[in-house]
Amino acid sequence: MPELRSTITCPQCGGVTTETMPTDACQFFYDCKHCGAVLRALPGDCCVFCSYADVPCPPIQDGRAGKDAGSCC
Repeated sequence: MPELRSTITCPQCGGVTTETMPTDACQFFYDCKHCGAVLRALPGDCCVFCSYADVPCPPIQDGRAGKDAGSCC
């Protein structure tokens, strides 16, 4: 079972926020709760959680665990 909570760190202001990741869609954008910056997934990453958070999105977690998933979207 993948971890569904992840802590995003804003590269603009350093603010950290723990969020629940979606399990049915990729989240390409995220509005920082601290400074209002709109974060975008970095090139090569499928979502903002894979780019800026301490736990990658559920499909990537499943892939690392050897399950069928492993790619997002």
